[in-house]
Amino acid sequence: MAENYKTKLQKVRAFVFDVDGVLTDGTVLVTDEGQLLRSMHIRDGFALKAATEKGYPILILSGGFNDGVRIRLHNLGIKHIILGSKDKVADFHTFCIEQQIDPQSVAYMGDDIPDYQVMKMTGLASCPQDAIPEIKKISHYISHRNGGRGAVRDLIEQVLKVQGNWDVEADGAFF
Repeated sequence: MAENYKTKLQKVRAFVFDVDGVLTDGTVLVTDEGQLLRSMHIRDGFALKAATEKGYPILILSGGFNDGVRIRLHNLGIKHIILGSKDKVADFHTFCIEQQIDPQSVAYMGDDIPDYQVMKMTGLASCPQDAIPEIKKISHYISHRNGGRGAVRDLIEQVLKVQGNWDVEADGAFF
């Protein structure tokens, strides 16, 4: 019998997130100067900061590149940020080796084809509600939230709650 996702939550020791379509809703606004703007949900930021405060390594792994995204994530305490990735599988392997983490103890949230191969290598593959069908098919968990609208918070909060690490007494200074 296949292990259900709630059991897999207990085994998560690290997180990996794509950016566009996961941390953002996938919309890119283009200014007259050609600058690309994205929006991120504040609750996702709160959860990312909470996870880093509890010692969970987090890797942000994206094919896209944006300095604003890097700055925002760095300010949340995320140390492992790879933007402009040309090989997500290789970058994921490097992260696991450097952090001495078994890929089966990683929760990965992706939404589109570039995430497919890495998601198949992780212990808990997940996606936002609005991910493409191919990604939903291989996901152990599909959030009830869309990308950029709390899907990241949903996954992190579930993991931290199951593991007794969700602190409702936090002072809110996470973001």
